[in-house]
Amino acid sequence: MKPITDYAPALEYDEYSSTAATIPDTPYNFPHSNTPVYNWDRNYYGNITMQQAIQESRNVPAVRALDKVGLKKAQKFLSGIGIEYPEMVYANAISSNTSDSSNKYGASSEKMAAAYAAIANGGTYYKPQYVNRIVFSDGSTREFDNPGTRAMKETTAYMMTDMMKTVLTSGTGYNAAIYGAYQAGKTGTSNYADNELKKLTKNYYSSGIVTPDELFVGYTTQYAMAVWTGYTNRLTPVLDDGVKVATDVYKQMMLYLLEQYGSGTTDWEQPNGLYRSGSFLYLNNGKNNYNYYYEPSYTAEETSESTEESSSSSSSSSEENSEHTEPSAKENEQNR
Repeated sequence: MKPITDYAPALEYDEYSSTAATIPDTPYNFPHSNTPVYNWDRNYYGNITMQQAIQESRNVPAVRALDKVGLKKAQKFLSGIGIEYPEMVYANAISSNTSDSSNKYGASSEKMAAAYAAIANGGTYYKPQYVNRIVFSDGSTREFDNPGTRAMKETTAYMMTDMMKTVLTSGTGYNAAIYGAYQAGKTGTSNYADNELKKLTKNYYSSGIVTPDELFVGYTTQYAMAVWTGYTNRLTPVLDDGVKVATDVYKQMMLYLLEQYGSGTTDWEQPNGLYRSGSFLYLNNGKNNYNYYYEPSYTAEETSESTEESSSSSSSSSEENSEHTEPSAKENEQNR
């Protein structure tokens, strides 16, 4: 969720002008609360670039970025790529939990694939559809057009893709990398609340990674794909190498698309309005190419606003612990 909830809106609304923008990864509370934001490893890296924050999937910089752009703008951006919330809270910086469990809200695998397809094709969102043409027995056809809507600037989409490429080459998604293929993507996990850890159905004390589930969303210029893995019983944790299942599934499916349709053989073209310096991109009209994050000052009225303070997933199931995978793919070819 972090790329589309936090960083893309912050770039879209000009809160940052470079992928080299520096954001502190330091002890931090959710805005207007005393609830601390934890990274998955409970450590902090200090001042890091936005690119590194995405590459290493750091939670604290993500919440800071959402705080900077604001909940209303982030919610508007997400709505433009098909993800709705009845109301947004700062915990949504790192989680898609909502107060309404209906399919209308939150982020399913299908919604994630469609959202990332908008980044892949340069910023146009296409609502998922299962049929685009019917051929009748007499040879006549009926087309179902999907014109799409502009969801973000080309520069925003390209900057996000450029950063998410590094997730596969040097970051948490390295297991999904395919030699010679141009692709980008992002890993994702949920967190357990402290009171949930005591109830887990597996011994996790010797494990370096303990999470309820694992998500990977990746894409090329032609296809976007989202794969979720986990257990029907949330209290059965995914441990250690179990988090690689999502990237394993994604990689095998993307290898098939590469072999059959050449997916990943074409790189993205840098749009006008950007220039590159080293490993980073900058807006030509950037107000400050080395855009640092500054702590906002809140008014008394803002501080009194109530927000959701939990960053952990609240969904659970009493079903038996059968592990399952939910892949969803979205073709971008029509969207170019």
